[in-house]
Amino acid sequence: MSFNKLSFGSTIGIIGGGQLGKMMAQSAQKMGFKVIVIDPNEDCPCRYVAHQFIHANYDDENALERLGESSDVITYEFENISSKQLKHLTETFNIPQGYQAIEILQDRLTEKQSLLEAKTQIVPFLYIQNEQDLVKAIKELGYPIIIKTRFGGYDGKGQILVENEENLEAAKDLIKKQECVVEQYIDIDKEVSLTVTIGNDQQTTFFPLQENEHRNQILFKTIIPARSDKEKEARKEVKKITNVIHFVGTFTVEFFIDKTNTLYVNEIAPRPHNSGHYSIEACDYSQFDTHILAVTGQKLPQQIDVLKPAVMMNLLGRDLDLLENEFGEHPEWHVHIYGKSDRKPDRKMGHMTLLTDDVNQTEQYMLMKFEGRDK
Repeated sequence: MSFNKLSFGSTIGIIGGGQLGKMMAQSAQKMGFKVIVIDPNEDCPCRYVAHQFIHANYDDENALERLGESSDVITYEFENISSKQLKHLTETFNIPQGYQAIEILQDRLTEKQSLLEAKTQIVPFLYIQNEQDLVKAIKELGYPIIIKTRFGGYDGKGQILVENEENLEAAKDLIKKQECVVEQYIDIDKEVSLTVTIGNDQQTTFFPLQENEHRNQILFKTIIPARSDKEKEARKEVKKITNVIHFVGTFTVEFFIDKTNTLYVNEIAPRPHNSGHYSIEACDYSQFDTHILAVTGQKLPQQIDVLKPAVMMNLLGRDLDLLENEFGEHPEWHVHIYGKSDRKPDRKMGHMTLLTDDVNQTEQYMLMKFEGRDK
């Protein structure tokens, strides 16, 4: 697929004004592009780094039309937007990413069906609509299982681990509210992710394999480079995926590695991803830089150079409570505060990246700093 290259001074419209939109806008502005953002939150992080702000809900057709009319290209910072409205916008405005990836990936069932079509390695799963389906799934997959809602899940929301019959009632309640998929539980040794950017004429740029740790289903830390031998295999899996799902811009594929060192595709995020934030300091291009290059039709770098290994730590509200008084004492901590006005214990408020010659030592140092956060 080929699309027009935009000149400097063109305007990029961003659907979504959270931290990802903010960091997209910062990359866009340093390249000479203007930014207009739409978000229902009047105090969203991206508002104060954008040239224009549209305060409106994402389903406001008139506001979306206004965004399109004011933009030379439109992109988005998250996948929980209406694929129907996005499809409608693509008929009139320049949206190189299209609507297909959003349509597939905001539904866990169609995502998994697409991964099967791509012949990737995924954890065995079943689609369930009622309690009878759940009983059949348990017989087929056995305990433990993970139940995930088809729509609307992120950061662990909309999913339940069912280890035995004792916590089956919560699963039944979830199924009554929404259709779900059930996955077989695997004994995970490591979680990794691969961030990729696809640009004009299918130019493809890979970031290094990222090693992740989640706590309470929210990303806690990312280590670069991943302490794993699975990078080549992960790239092959991504290439299979891009044969069946259309991508332009930056996206991330999350993987599990089990105790037998088998790699499984877990989920796909069709936009810049939390586990790629380290790239702002640790790489010669950030995931936001390459995203802006891609959607504006510029040439992508052939490869991403890691300037230095890194440990990236998410900063939730509870982490700011714990560490904010120390930020000024540690210039080696590259701290990013997103600018959200409402601080909550489990809300992503920022992140920080530490460049290091010894990721193991730095990891232990940061674990000590974050000690007690979950108590």
